[in-house]
Amino acid sequence: MIGIQPSWQEEVKQVAYGIRRRVLEHTVINKGGYLSQACSAAEILATMYIRIMNLGKTDEPLMPLPFTGVPGPNNPNAFTGAIFNGPKGPQYDRFILSPSQYALVLYALLIEVNRMAPEGLHQFNVDGYTVEMIGAMHSPGMEVMTGSLGQGLSQAAGIAMARKLRGDTGKVWVFMSDGEWQSGQNWEALQAISFYKLDNLGIYIDANGQQCDGAMCEVMNIEPFADRLTAFGAKVYRVDGHDLDMLVKPILEPVQQGKPLIVIADTIPWRGIEILKERYPKLHYVRFFTEQEREQYAAILKSL
Repeated sequence: MIGIQPSWQEEVKQVAYGIRRRVLEHTVINKGGYLSQACSAAEILATMYIRIMNLGKTDEPLMPLPFTGVPGPNNPNAFTGAIFNGPKGPQYDRFILSPSQYALVLYALLIEVNRMAPEGLHQFNVDGYTVEMIGAMHSPGMEVMTGSLGQGLSQAAGIAMARKLRGDTGKVWVFMSDGEWQSGQNWEALQAISFYKLDNLGIYIDANGQQCDGAMCEVMNIEPFADRLTAFGAKVYRVDGHDLDMLVKPILEPVQQGKPLIVIADTIPWRGIEILKERYPKLHYVRFFTEQEREQYAAILKSL
């Protein structure tokens, strides 16, 4: 008897669970990691890869390659991590990870969707390899150097404009954090995106209310966020970032000609690993200061 195929929602839930488990495991083993980002973004990224984006297929999970140097006219061996998102083509979407400190979460995702070999995570932050803590253009799943926070959207805008001029049917999707919108460059980029009517660009924002210095509302509040984005010419939706159907709903709505799509996904930075809430509001990076503290997290990992 042929088994019933799982729904896309069930698949996303399994991938999101796997992201949190892998990042927690990495954090316990390495005595630190970007864990809250996995908690908040797991459903968003899993939904983007499984349901929203049209990416080319990879024949098998890929093993990250050693670093061959930066791109340039004298380095024909340079490459980008876009190969993990499948072959490029005018019909395929492109993915840009803007907040590069989410790299560990992206690597876990790529493993869960069978695009990256699990053994590749052993190269994390090892000299001479490309699985970097702060992802670069050669890191798995990435294709541009997003540098300091706030540079990914500008590059995505340039790619989207080139694709529009070329007549590509594929879109450019950008994953962002809410903290990036404290940077003026993103507002300049959005201004240009709206002016040039780049409706082939979509943005999903992990609005977890956190940044490296604590709660955003206490450091530099960006509300009313949706109203500001709308005023800059975007078609904006605000949804529960852990509700799969709500994450997908915006792409099912009629396309707003000439307007970029922005989805603000409100999330909880300790979702699925409740012990993280004890660290509020300093959740940006989990570092264990005692062995007892690490063992607490190891016990949670064992329960998963």
